[in-house]
Amino acid sequence: MVQFSLWDIFTFLLGALRWTAALSLIAFVGGGLVGMGLLMLRFTKLRGMGTAVAWYVQIFQGTPLLMQLFLVYFGLALLGMDTSPLVAAAICLTLYASAYLTEIWRGCVESIPRGQWEASASLAMNFGEQLRHVILPQAARMAIAPTVGFLVQVIKGTALASVIGFVEVTKAGQMIANATYQPFLVYSCVGLMYFVLCFPLSWWSRRIERSLRPKR
Repeated sequence: MVQFSLWDIFTFLLGALRWTAALSLIAFVGGGLVGMGLLMLRFTKLRGMGTAVAWYVQIFQGTPLLMQLFLVYFGLALLGMDTSPLVAAAICLTLYASAYLTEIWRGCVESIPRGQWEASASLAMNFGEQLRHVILPQAARMAIAPTVGFLVQVIKGTALASVIGFVEVTKAGQMIANATYQPFLVYSCVGLMYFVLCFPLSWWSRRIERSLRPKR
C-alpha cells in the first residue's frame, strides 16, 4: 500500500477541485445564456413556443440528473461522436441548468405587476422594448437571490459527472481513497472542499434575499 500524507491527499484533491469549479462555471454560464433565450421564447407570441419551452423545462425537472448524464454521454456516442466526459458533462449540465434558470426567471418576470406591462405599452413600446427597458430590470433584482442559490445546486451536481469518468473532486476522492484505504479521511476532505465552495454562495444568497424583503 502506498503511503500518503494528509498534505498529499489534500493537494491531489485541490488539483481536481479546479475541474469542479470549471465545470460549474461552464454549466452556469452556458445554462444562463440558453435559459435567457428560452425565457424570451416562452414570452413570445409565437404559436406553441411557450408550450414547447414548458415541456423542455418539465423534462429536465422531472428526470434525475444522473439519468440525463447517461443519456447525453451514451447518446453522443450513438451519434458517432467521440466525445470526452468533460464535453458530455458540460452539455448535460448546461441543459439542466438552463431548464431550472428559465423557470426561476419566468417566476420573477410573472411577479411583475400587470400594470407595468400596460404602462409600457401605453408608451408605444414593442414587446422587446418592454422586456428590455421595463420588465427585465425589475425582474433581475428579484432573480439574484434564487439564481445564486441555484449555483450551489450546480456545484453539487457536478459530483455526478464522476459516473461517466470525469475526474472532478469526487472522482479524485474515490481514486485516492482506493489507493490509501482511508475513505473517511479522504471523503471528509472532499466534503470540506464542497463546503468551502458552496457556503459563501449560500450565505450571499440568504443575505441578498433578506435585503430585498420589504421593510416593515
